[in-house]
Amino acid sequence: MNMKTLEKINKENIKDLKFTLTDVLDSPEAKKMRAADLHRALILGNLLQNKVQIVFEDKYQKLYEVDTTVWAVGDRFITLKGGMHIPINAIHGIN
Repeated sequence: MNMKTLEKINKENIKDLKFTLTDVLDSPEAKKMRAADLHRALILGNLLQNKVQIVFEDKYQKLYEVDTTVWAVGDRFITLKGGMHIPINAIHGIN
């Protein structure tokens, strides 16, 4: 991840963002780690109602961080509590 400024965003405002179709991660290892982290976040969200911090990028290469609960992980998108969606290819990392 490069050294851009992170902007905190409320999950309700994610619907106003536009996302790129290209993946923000280059290496297969980083993509595999992201998939594992998303699976962990899903378990934390569904079983324990724990929030995670998700760092993602919009179409304009601006970085955002949202503190939220992951409710579902699909092939191309994740669903957050409240029905918001983030494309998986836009996600840099999950803490």
